[in-house]
Amino acid sequence: MAFNFSVFRVRALSAIVFAIIMISGLLWNDWSFFTLFVMIGVGCLYEFQKLLRLISPAYNNVSLIHKWGLLLLGAAIMTALSSNTLILQNIPLRLIGIRTVPVILVILLLADVFTKKGSLQNWAISFIGLIYIPLGLSLFFQFKGIYIIREFPQWGFMIPLIIIATVWINDTMAYIAGSIIGRTPLSKISPNKTWEGTVAGVILAVIIVTQLTGLLNNYYFPGVENTRQVFILCLTAAIAGNYGDLMESKLKRMAGVKDSGNMMPGHGGFLDRFDSILFACPFVWLIVQILY
Repeated sequence: MAFNFSVFRVRALSAIVFAIIMISGLLWNDWSFFTLFVMIGVGCLYEFQKLLRLISPAYNNVSLIHKWGLLLLGAAIMTALSSNTLILQNIPLRLIGIRTVPVILVILLLADVFTKKGSLQNWAISFIGLIYIPLGLSLFFQFKGIYIIREFPQWGFMIPLIIIATVWINDTMAYIAGSIIGRTPLSKISPNKTWEGTVAGVILAVIIVTQLTGLLNNYYFPGVENTRQVFILCLTAAIAGNYGDLMESKLKRMAGVKDSGNMMPGHGGFLDRFDSILFACPFVWLIVQILY
């Protein structure tokens, strides 16, 4: 695939604007962090439903209450798994989510019963969507609260940035390297991706993010050495992210569409932008549990 500068320019400009929005949400405060990921979760879940309606025509038969209620249920699940520091009218936001989830779930079940549009297959699709997106993204709330004094005192601040930076740098470097030196197709699922671009993307993303994290760490926490841990997390995020990208490409191929949406010029929709992160986050979480 030849390098197309005009396409790359559109992708780069939209990515810069989006990166500013993401960084603001990540670093401003706990509320912006929570709001950012709930919005991403709802957007991804909406596009997941759209793809599955194309893949499985029977999923078009779900009631409107099921269709839109599933988005509310996804947001409620993420609220139930949010930080304890979020308080609304002297009530923990997490408690509101915990009490809301069963209410929405019962309403969806009753709606399917009374409209006679419910089926085990459609509920299985919705259930997979809830595991794939809201539950996966909710792990970012756990990362935000991690604090390991000896090894990595700023993990709660750094892990979300490490995951997102690794995935996005991997995507960008893989595109550039694949366009210039790519010769061997990676998979029939995504014919534009090459082994050369994929390997180069992983290597460059791990090196760049590990070095940048080391510089930040030395500046804010001099004397704390965590290069090995960061390297492992970056490598995990980069490799798992590629599988996430292939999975979403498979869904789009089955649905017969090029993009899951049109949120970002040159990048597509929410799922197109966050497919890798949806896979990377659970695997990084697992690695953190194993290491500590």
